[in-house]
Amino acid sequence: IGPRGAPLDGLPAPECRKLLPLDILSPPIVQRDFVHDPLYSGNKIVDTMIPIGRGQRQLILGDNGVGKSTLALDAVINQRNQDVRCVVVLIGQKRSVVVETLEALRTTGALANTTVVVAEATASPGLKYLAPYAGCAVAEAWMADGRDTLIVYDDLTTHAHAYRELSLLLRRPPGREAYPGDIVSLHARLLERSTCLAATAGGGSMTALPIVETQQGEIAAFIPTNLISITDGQLYLDAGLFAAGILPAVDI
Repeated sequence: IGPRGAPLDGLPAPECRKLLPLDILSPPIVQRDFVHDPLYSGNKIVDTMIPIGRGQRQLILGDNGVGKSTLALDAVINQRNQDVRCVVVLIGQKRSVVVETLEALRTTGALANTTVVVAEATASPGLKYLAPYAGCAVAEAWMADGRDTLIVYDDLTTHAHAYRELSLLLRRPPGREAYPGDIVSLHARLLERSTCLAATAGGGSMTALPIVETQQGEIAAFIPTNLISITDGQLYLDAGLFAAGILPAVDI
């Protein structure tokens, strides 16, 4: 589907039983529970040394072309027999990447429990800005119904670029790296919606795997440091390990 819920695959529109706002406040502390169940990514390095809990936010960061999207997609494919519903948000990706992603999910049988929200590279900045919120709203509805969900944001660097473009067009004062001052709260507001709900609030969970791209391994740049401070943990993919043929190139 697109960020506004319209089908992009030529099939009939999904049946909508309820409508939710794209951007809402995250659940308050009293509605949350402790993270108590693991989310198995199917990757031995991640599951044994850097485990992810259901309801956590685990950042995947690294340079372009080191396997960030592949690692996240592997985690989505591994949920097909785990009773976890998945949402993959593709922000500003080329159509060829979208087709490859859908084909990988289809051939592995993971598309049956996965929703793909797409704002292509040719989409307007407004749609790219809305895409992660649309995906989050879909996962949030399942979480409220007591289901465990996994959402992948691929990637929030492109999302930040789209928001910067909108903000500069609206003549908002630019800050560091020409980003507007509220770019930190933009991503914090989005990722704080991922949580593990208490049984009284439905008992579901939403695990987030946001992806951010670094330049030449520079994790001290503005957007990577923001997201590192927001998320519960990080999976850093190293270009040197990737070049040496160690896959996935997770620097433990």
